[in-house]
Amino acid sequence: MKKRIKEMLLVDSLKSARLKNLRLQRHNLTFRVFQSSVEIACLLGAFILAYLLRFDFSIPYEEQVNLLVQLPFVVTLQIIALRVFGAHRFIWRYTSTRDAATIAKTLVGVLMLLFAARSLYLVLPATVIVPISISILDSVLAFIGVLGVRMIRREMYERSNRMTADKSLKKPVILVGAGQAGVLTLAEIKRRGDIDIDVRAFVDDDEAKLGAVINGVKVKGNVNNLPELVKKLGADHVIITIAQGSREQFQKILKICQEIPIKVRTIPGLYELLQGNVTVSRIRDIEVEDLLGREPVELDHNSINKFLKNKVAMVTGAGGSIGSELVRQLVNSKTKQLVLVERSEYALFQIQQEILEKFPDADVTAVIADICDLERMENVFFQFRPNVVFHAAAHKHVPLMETNSSEALKNNVLGTKVVGDLAGQYAADAFVLISTDKAVSPTSIMGATKRVAELVIQDLDREYDTRFLAVRFGNVIGSNGSVIPTFREQIRRGGPVTVTHPDMTRYFMTIPEATQLVLQAGAIGKGGEILILDMGEPVKILDLARQTIKLSGLRPNVDIHIKFTGMRPGEKLSEILESKDEKLEKTAHPKIFVSRIAPYPASLVQEMTNSIPELCRTENEVSIREFLAASLPEATIAIKPGKTKKKPDIVIQRFETKSAAM
Repeated sequence: MKKRIKEMLLVDSLKSARLKNLRLQRHNLTFRVFQSSVEIACLLGAFILAYLLRFDFSIPYEEQVNLLVQLPFVVTLQIIALRVFGAHRFIWRYTSTRDAATIAKTLVGVLMLLFAARSLYLVLPATVIVPISISILDSVLAFIGVLGVRMIRREMYERSNRMTADKSLKKPVILVGAGQAGVLTLAEIKRRGDIDIDVRAFVDDDEAKLGAVINGVKVKGNVNNLPELVKKLGADHVIITIAQGSREQFQKILKICQEIPIKVRTIPGLYELLQGNVTVSRIRDIEVEDLLGREPVELDHNSINKFLKNKVAMVTGAGGSIGSELVRQLVNSKTKQLVLVERSEYALFQIQQEILEKFPDADVTAVIADICDLERMENVFFQFRPNVVFHAAAHKHVPLMETNSSEALKNNVLGTKVVGDLAGQYAADAFVLISTDKAVSPTSIMGATKRVAELVIQDLDREYDTRFLAVRFGNVIGSNGSVIPTFREQIRRGGPVTVTHPDMTRYFMTIPEATQLVLQAGAIGKGGEILILDMGEPVKILDLARQTIKLSGLRPNVDIHIKFTGMRPGEKLSEILESKDEKLEKTAHPKIFVSRIAPYPASLVQEMTNSIPELCRTENEVSIREFLAASLPEATIAIKPGKTKKKPDIVIQRFETKSAAM
């Protein structure tokens, strides 16, 4: 009985859903018919009005006959053309300048056809030939009418949205920056009636814009006028709408706003603008990242597209901070297939789901694999045969690797050797190793193992036709375990914020900037090079800590204390981009340099890599450190005293590095 009742309820539910869907379809059909009727009426009216204007609203009888003959012919031609160009699919309430351009092109096309028809006057009846003046007038009036009804619909829609929100409840704001990004932001704010923002003014340092009115909002001054404008307009907060602002600009604006004081928010940066992510919902609080990496990166998209077009691209470490962003960049390119290699099941699942949700048609394959597992990786290469390999899989945390040296050596060196050898054997076009500035004159296990990985890459480039490259960059803002998320978590807990040393500095890049430059480096590298990304000026970690506290609305050493903990094992006070034996040279891209340093002899690299498996197997901490110190003359590796296990026989000839000959 219960089953029968459930079945009846299910049937009723399905019937109700079908009826609802049917009503919706009927409503949509009725509305489309109404819109088409209005459009046809506009076209009919435009042609008749063109005749009236041509003859001063007194059309002779013989011309009336011509009008009646030509009217259905011209209007039918215009309707067909609008359908062919897809104008009937445009949603009226979202009419844009692009829609207007399409309508204009369509009507101009019809006008050209009417002009062409005049050449057939010997074949066609005279009554069918439309006078030139009538054709031109009709095209202009038809454009005004067809676009006009759409703009009226859009205005009605936007007005109804604006009426849903009480303007008195909206927060008055000032937009800083009256450029394209500011105009886009203002346009969306005005379109959205559910946004609690009322734009009162623009400020812009461009004197030519002073006094200009943009979409009903006046440019009332420059950034220095913010204090008086905030007071005069009663602004609740300031929104920075500068997509290409420099760090100095942001620092200046933030300093002025902190002195007022007033809350500062911002729009997405240039990278997000290019991705089409300019929406009011993405207006957010200003963050430290905005003050570090705001300068835009100009890419040579032609060389990148040529590098990746119709290629099978593999990303190892695809679930990590750099790897996952590389995947996001690659899926927007013209790659044929993406192969995501990652040993963390959760991280791999996360990036796979994200990509498939945004790009359901993308050919993306997720592969759970350990890069050190030769048999597994060989099967992966045999199955997919990647043309381009981006090797982002690595252990990267400096203090953690100091106590896990065998794992650092195995993953960062042997893993690179395994994947690199397979890339060469399967004739990949290019292999790009993601390296680090910590590989320069390394003082840590992590930096030393990444330097050895660079040597492996240079050696593989001599052995195979594949282009093997290494790309170095510094700290990546927002990556897993980076300093800024750590500071935020410490502030959330009430402090203190810990800084290792008051004078410690680091180079920083944003994740999108770093990954875009990796793609660019892969496109322009010739093979065997170590490419270095320009990361601007180094930043004091103490200054970052203070700025993070301030942007949280708190005061350094008053609300949140800063505590100095001392440098950790393996850390440097300051990172450098190249050693004294290296020479940087410019490339075709202004933010990418090539490091000219002679590769190690093949026999020495072979001897090093042959020693590593035994070192990893015995996990002898002292032996590993002695091995790295002996292998890398530029390294400063602390040899920890203590009891050793059975020590393998390792004899590594020291090799003095010299700059490569030009």
